Amino acid sequence: MKTMLSHPLLRQLLMAQPGTMLGGALLAALTAVAGMALLGLSGWFITATSIAGLQASSALMFDVFGPSAGIRLLAIGRTGSRYAERLVTHDATFAALADIRVRLFRGWASADAASRLLRQPARLLFRLTADIDALESLYLRLLVPAFTACAAALLAALALGLVHWWLGLGLAVWLLASGGAISCLLLRGARRHAIVRSRATEQLRSGAIDLVAGQLDLVMAGRVQAQVDQLVQIDQSLARADLALMRLETRASAAYGVAGSITLAGVLLASAFLAGHQQIGLPAAALAVLVALTALEPFAGLRRGALEAGRMLLALRRLSPRAQQGQGMSAVLPAGSALRFDRVSAAQAGSSEPIVHGVSLMLAPGETVALVGPSGAGKSTLLALAAREIAPLSGNVTAPRACLLTQKTELFQDSLRDNLRLANPAASDEQLWDALQAAGLAQEVRLLAAGLDTQLGEGGLGLSGGQSRRLALARLFLHDSALWLLDEATEALDAATAHDVLQRLRARSSTRSVLIATHLRREAQLADRLLTVRAGRIVGEARCGTPAYAAVLALLRPD
Repeated sequence: MKTMLSHPLLRQLLMAQPGTMLGGALLAALTAVAGMALLGLSGWFITATSIAGLQASSALMFDVFGPSAGIRLLAIGRTGSRYAERLVTHDATFAALADIRVRLFRGWASADAASRLLRQPARLLFRLTADIDALESLYLRLLVPAFTACAAALLAALALGLVHWWLGLGLAVWLLASGGAISCLLLRGARRHAIVRSRATEQLRSGAIDLVAGQLDLVMAGRVQAQVDQLVQIDQSLARADLALMRLETRASAAYGVAGSITLAGVLLASAFLAGHQQIGLPAAALAVLVALTALEPFAGLRRGALEAGRMLLALRRLSPRAQQGQGMSAVLPAGSALRFDRVSAAQAGSSEPIVHGVSLMLAPGETVALVGPSGAGKSTLLALAAREIAPLSGNVTAPRACLLTQKTELFQDSLRDNLRLANPAASDEQLWDALQAAGLAQEVRLLAAGLDTQLGEGGLGLSGGQSRRLALARLFLHDSALWLLDEATEALDAATAHDVLQRLRARSSTRSVLIATHLRREAQLADRLLTVRAGRIVGEARCGTPAYAAVLALLRPD
């Protein structure tokens, strides 16, 4: 518990909505306190009424309106505070988690972070679902119930202290000692099993996805049974963890029950002793017994939070490295430049072996530069650096907001409109049609029955290769970026479609800087400068209109 409370991510969670979260905890405590007070006052009222009714004189003098009004007030107040507590605590939690999700996405958007996670997409999904849910449970099922239990113990002690001071003091010490000890022991015993269960659940999901998605590869490699056996072992580990947690919960329930019975018996005997010596009245004794009857229930509400504490701690440890916004590359540009590399060395994502060595490059606003050279020379790595997909091993990269267009078109099972709005969520239909018109796809979309609402299948199913590329081009036109990065953008397109796409790119790029990585002549012809890249170094430069420019173009692959 101490480790969790000192964790920066937990502080971030609690400080996102501090007033609301404190208010929710107070409402939860008020609900528990109102329930205890309602039961105690009802017992006192029934007992006092019975005694007053034994004699006519006392019956006439007994005030039934004050206690009955208090009972109604507590009943209505308990219902209202319960509703308000659920509303406030969940609203505060969701708002805080929304802020953490934004920070997580920013962290995963930093150089090289997303590419590492995409190699294990099931892990990314688990971080965004189960681990975030664990943080939600941290406040709702552990911290709020712990605060409520302490508040209830103090109220019970105060109520019995008004009956007799040592009765209240003894109850307070007993409740905090017994309830706290059971909760702490449960938390400590369940921590390891909760962590095992969380990891096994993630491995089971990931393994099941691999089995379904990669069944063809597994069959070809003869590894289907091995994968199944591995899933069986993980499932058995998960079952053992579940069984251990169930046993701990059963033991904790029994311990809370025994402690509650001891509490009730102790208060009953003490109240009987005090009433027998006429130190308190029978109504006060009834109040003390009924308050003691429910005094330990708030501690029992800690069971679920204590059982999941290990999962919460694991989620804190997993999410913390990406919860803080990563230190991105500076977007402050020197005067007159749109992109600048200063003695940059870099490696491919997931590797520490450099394939780009000491590259210096400056791109002016509105300039188009093409990187040409053999495959494996480092052209795509330079584009990845400019797009901030990877971080340099050394040197500095200064780049504005950029948009990368590759030969692979990423489309999703959604409408045409929503696929376009990935580039600009606020774009109007007029802007969407304008982008489609510029990309040469508007006429074909107008012929579709649903127009922009046409649903695409997974991966853009329903569009041809050329239509998919034009849709990606329209998305590029919608993106508000000063730098366009083109990586073999027309590879695998037929010559006519490719030339049309390139002409449309040229027409819309006059106000933007463009960096192209290519080995195709038709793409390189867009450039004002050609930079030859070999073995991760820029070894030559040729400007448009010079013999060197024509010579470099002649070496590239024709259309």
